[in-house]
Amino acid sequence: MKIRSIHCWEVRMPLKEPYTIAYETIHETVNVFMSITSDTGIRAYGCAAPDLEVTGETPAGVIAAFNKVVEPLLHGSNLFQIALIMKVLREECHEHPSLLAMVDMALYDLLSKAAKLPLYLMLGGYRHSIPTSITIGILPVEETLEKAVSFIKQGFFILKIKGGHSVETDIERMRKLREKFGQKILLRFDANQGYSLDDAVHFVKETTHCNIEIFEQPCHKNELEMMGKITESVHLPVMADESLISLSDAHSIAKNNWADMVNIKLMKVGGIHQAMHINSVAKAAGMEAMIGCMDESALGIAAGLHFALSRPNVEYADLDGHLDLVGDPAIGCLLLKEGVLYPGRGAGLGFIE
Repeated sequence: MKIRSIHCWEVRMPLKEPYTIAYETIHETVNVFMSITSDTGIRAYGCAAPDLEVTGETPAGVIAAFNKVVEPLLHGSNLFQIALIMKVLREECHEHPSLLAMVDMALYDLLSKAAKLPLYLMLGGYRHSIPTSITIGILPVEETLEKAVSFIKQGFFILKIKGGHSVETDIERMRKLREKFGQKILLRFDANQGYSLDDAVHFVKETTHCNIEIFEQPCHKNELEMMGKITESVHLPVMADESLISLSDAHSIAKNNWADMVNIKLMKVGGIHQAMHINSVAKAAGMEAMIGCMDESALGIAAGLHFALSRPNVEYADLDGHLDLVGDPAIGCLLLKEGVLYPGRGAGLGFIE
């Protein structure tokens, strides 16, 4: 199968409500979309969510690399040769992981549309839905509780709390949440690289009775040995997020027992093809995986969802990055009901422009 036409464009999406994490406050996101039309008339889509802090990219850089490398390569390729295309692109565009994810998901969208199947069935079809957490950014205690009440009324039952500014405030927030809601909700905590070893140990000790499910990225992404010490020192499962960018990272984390779990984000690892390899490393090491996300269109979230639905080792999902975006052109790609995500109808990723 060959290309009839291909193009990309930028989509700027403000957030309905800005939120704060350990190192920044986010007001909007800019995604880059691409479409491929095959010589058989199938149109497929992908998107990139470049983030200078996480992926090291800008939207302008993604578009420039698309024009310089991606478009010429795809015009001369058999679009079903995903492994070959992505190998070449990783060599040429290794500094652009969300660009790689965009191309990867467009190719998988094309393949599954050609087969007239939803992508998750093409990839393995292990399950048909998965619960997602909903994120609460860094807020004062009372505002955290108010936000939690709102989310629970909407049907969510897994709350992911962002922290990392003040360990004492983080402890109080987790305690108050558990006191208010009892055991009817699940709590996860993400320090977003904001803790030292002492902070992490103190936080876990003081929240012992909060029954926290996951302790995500406690320390700086480059302090892997410290993350390993935290993993050894606390009873909560520690999850690597920003520390996991590549297959090599996954191997190092597993080999050295630097974390108990991994958060695989398609935008930072370079798409579904690479995520399958990373998940296999995690599975071989006895590590569970979560599929996470950036602030990204429902198209990107759908790609993460289809991957999560296809793999037994993916036990957790944090796929809420589309819920607060204004003007998302792909909002119909998936369904959310009572805190559970389902794929949209139709073949591929379910997006029709």
